Amino acid sequence: MPSNKSVSDAPITQFMNCRILKEQELQSEDLWVREGTILNPEKLFFDEKGYADTQIDCQGSIIAPGFIDVQINGGYGIDFSLATDDVKGGVSLVAKKILSHGVTSFCPTLVTSPPHIYHKVLPGISVQNGGAEGAGVLGVHLEGPFISREKKGAHPEQCLRSFQAGGFQDLLDTYGSLDNVALVTLAPELPRSQEVIRELVRRGVTVSLGHSVSDLSQAEEAVQQGATFITHLFNAMLPFHHRDPGIVGLLTSDQLPPGRSVYYGMIADGIHTNPAALRIAHRAHPTGLVLVTDAIPAMGLPPGKHTLGQQVIEIQGLNAYVAGTKTLCGSIATMDMCVRHFLQASGCTVEAALEAASLHPAQLLGVSDRKGTLHYGSDADFVFLDDSLNVRATYIAGEQVWKK
Repeated sequence: MPSNKSVSDAPITQFMNCRILKEQELQSEDLWVREGTILNPEKLFFDEKGYADTQIDCQGSIIAPGFIDVQINGGYGIDFSLATDDVKGGVSLVAKKILSHGVTSFCPTLVTSPPHIYHKVLPGISVQNGGAEGAGVLGVHLEGPFISREKKGAHPEQCLRSFQAGGFQDLLDTYGSLDNVALVTLAPELPRSQEVIRELVRRGVTVSLGHSVSDLSQAEEAVQQGATFITHLFNAMLPFHHRDPGIVGLLTSDQLPPGRSVYYGMIADGIHTNPAALRIAHRAHPTGLVLVTDAIPAMGLPPGKHTLGQQVIEIQGLNAYVAGTKTLCGSIATMDMCVRHFLQASGCTVEAALEAASLHPAQLLGVSDRKGTLHYGSDADFVFLDDSLNVRATYIAGEQVWKK
């Protein structure tokens, strides 16, 4: 029987016996959902005289907003930086698998590649809503090729490029198109990078600083031009120095535009960042921390040799290296593992750990009006967790898409 025909014929689901993450704290409160959106129960009761069609006993679970991964290079043998004949199918396979990690939205990430790879791969990845078929795609993250040779990390040197000749046109020629691109990582010390940052931001693309030997003043100038993110803080950048803290100094800089927040990615896999460094960053700027997996195609696969873009990589235990070296190249961690490790290593609250994987990435990408929170009117993308933050179930648009 419809709850109230004058408003909607759609059924209403009431999630009971749960603690929901709202306003930075876990609250013992029911969650109401209709047509894929979180409802205000007061309006439902008093304005619509409505009621629940279905009640679900959550058995004491924590309900948190669905996790959002803004840096994931692939997984389960799929490499987003390879121009296969079925790019879309590869993205879909990873999108389906990461539902079990609590991820409801993500940014497929391409590492430094030759132009023909971008021209073939990018048209095959489109922004789309999630559902039973997999997590939603919020847009592509292009990490490189406009980065520093000295801090290239696992990125192939022969594919690196600059803006020297044509500025923004060089970027367009390399990528072919910015349709469905959400995020670009570049090195702000490259000549003409400031004009490129300005134009990317004007077109609605989030700009991140990374793989860089930038000093603090160059990084501050980039933020003044519109950059808002730091790619995997501490990794592939100059180490913190007290006379010039480099990009890391953005966490406490007083030279940023008023009201501008800088976010920073952290790979909390227990390998990329020492727990003490993780704690320093979090205590310096807790509201900017964004957990990322930086997961590579070998995530979910056994140890051995795999690929990442143009490179051969080797998995040894939980470490992923460029084959024949000790250069780290992404992780094989899952987002729920990163949330648990961050909680344990940082000593932060459960709420802070969950928001670093949901609210903060949504704010970074400018989608926190509908993603990353359980506010009324938001998309009903959420995850059931036990008290140890293991994922019990994942929901997208109010429908269960994965269950343990």
